[in-house]
Amino acid sequence: MSYSSLTPAQVREGAEKAIDEARAVLDETVADKDTRTFENTLKPLDRIADILAHAFTEYAFMGYVHPDREVRDAAKDIEEKLDKFGVEMVFRDDLYSAVQVYAETEEAGSLLGEKARFLEFVQRDLRRAGHELDPDTRADVKAKTERLVELGVRFQQNIDEWDDWILADREDLAGLPDSFIDALETDPETGKSKVTIEYPHLIPFQENAKRRDLREQLRFKFNTVAVEENRKILEEAVQLRQEIAEAFGQPTWAHHRLEERMAKSPERVSQFFDELYEPLTELGQGELATVTELLGQDHESDVVRVWDWSYYDTQQRRTDYGVDNFEVAKYFALDQVLEGMFELTSEMFGITYEEINEFDKWHPDVRLFAILDDDRGEELSRFYLDLFPREGKYGHAAEFPLIQSRRLEDGSYQSPICAMVANFTKPTKDAPSLLQHGQVETLFHEFGHVLHQNLGRTELARFSGTNTERDFVEAPSQIMQHWIWRADVLKRFARHYETGEPIPDELVEQLVAARNLNRAMFQLRQLQYGWWDQELHRGPDRDLDVIHTEGARLSLLPVHEGTFPLASFGHLLGGYDASYYGYMWSEVFGDDMFSRFEEEGVTNPEVGRAYRREVLERGGTLDGDEMLRNFLGREPNNEAFLRKLGISGTK
Repeated sequence: MSYSSLTPAQVREGAEKAIDEARAVLDETVADKDTRTFENTLKPLDRIADILAHAFTEYAFMGYVHPDREVRDAAKDIEEKLDKFGVEMVFRDDLYSAVQVYAETEEAGSLLGEKARFLEFVQRDLRRAGHELDPDTRADVKAKTERLVELGVRFQQNIDEWDDWILADREDLAGLPDSFIDALETDPETGKSKVTIEYPHLIPFQENAKRRDLREQLRFKFNTVAVEENRKILEEAVQLRQEIAEAFGQPTWAHHRLEERMAKSPERVSQFFDELYEPLTELGQGELATVTELLGQDHESDVVRVWDWSYYDTQQRRTDYGVDNFEVAKYFALDQVLEGMFELTSEMFGITYEEINEFDKWHPDVRLFAILDDDRGEELSRFYLDLFPREGKYGHAAEFPLIQSRRLEDGSYQSPICAMVANFTKPTKDAPSLLQHGQVETLFHEFGHVLHQNLGRTELARFSGTNTERDFVEAPSQIMQHWIWRADVLKRFARHYETGEPIPDELVEQLVAARNLNRAMFQLRQLQYGWWDQELHRGPDRDLDVIHTEGARLSLLPVHEGTFPLASFGHLLGGYDASYYGYMWSEVFGDDMFSRFEEEGVTNPEVGRAYRREVLERGGTLDGDEMLRNFLGREPNNEAFLRKLGISGTK
């Protein structure tokens, strides 16, 4: 099987074969045994997870990245089948009986560490599959869970396949540099330039285009992606989740979901938001007043809208701090940034990167790297980079775990593989891919997930890499963002792509000085998304329009009439349901962990090795709270997070 020549038939056949293999392992596991042991009852469940992970890697993952639409469609169909098999497995009575019998054995009672945690988690999975409910209720929960799988796949597919744009003459593009304009595709019918809703177009256009009406038009298209279909999907998914929660005696889906999270309850999430809302709002209102004044100088308006915010934030950075994002980007050619990121993380974590040139790839843009351990000289893992946009590709930035780290049945060790998928500006015949500083931050953020996934050394796939609590999983990516705001780090690799001159000290100082400009407004937008997510899952009979409208008050910006951004909020059906607060929650922990680097040296290899050992290598084998205490040597707190925002207080 080759990715480049993959056919829809191969996708379907390969996935079915994997499901058959997994089912055979499951059937053997639940068959009568003279004695139940870890090796014949629990270890096979980890093997099944591995079989399904390989099938996802070879087939289902192609639904996000393959250039052929027919292959993508087939891959999305089999992703649904793979997920449904997982649902079928955990709902099986014979599996529940087998695990319960094993749990009563003397061996089970003596399990320690990862194995004991695995038994605990499997029992939790089975309980949450309704094995303690009456048969009719459990059958209903199963049917609804399977339906949620279908809805989730369709929701994301509708987003990825959506394509929209505005057309503009060159004079309409005032404020944008020639390099951006010249790289735009020309519409053959009108001869105008196409500005799409993909991030390499959307973000620069929102930040720099002087035409306020065109900024509004493009933002409208971005916030109406797949509305007709995805609104219906979201409404159904929210209702099904509430009904499942009620079947388990829980008042809301948020209560049911948060059992598996660090926060444990929606009340704790509400407290977290409440602690931040008032001070952030106070700061944000001051930021909004400044932007309102700038808007009034250009237009007869005193109401800042969502399509104004990025534009005037960019103007402030340019006029008040001397930061022009397009000029800054000339110092951040993608290959240079990658080289600098690799050098930095190599130094801190005791690893080396080697690019692999000959490998099977699904698109010519894809690159493959190996990570080697400096101490042992052995290969630890591999990761793909697929960094440029194309039609039908996953439209955001994300790390996809592919092959999980685990001890195989023959005693050998399986090293992990993952893929980082993003949508950065493509290189042209005249220039390499040039990243704005925000894109550099995105690159470092997602690479934090790569390191988390690829440096884990767990015995079981269940706890491999990023398989930790969803409201902790962003912490190892949030911490990575800190290094790109350090002048000493930026000057290592930021060089002008034409002259090779290092980034000027003055520009670095201006860039860093502007870091917290309008930071409160940014955090309020994050809080808004987290509130939307919590409110959707806070009880029965959710009114999506009311939730959408009321959420706007948190951002301090009016609702964009006629839009419904919840329809393209992929996290709502992508595993972050009732958990999107985790981005802000994890940022607190990322800031707290970085405070140790600040105290002992931001590129101190000893601290880096400790972070690798106590956090990255642990995967999900410990609770997030325990990993934080082990690395920090104290209880975690939010002091560094509040200090960064200019807010005093402790938690």
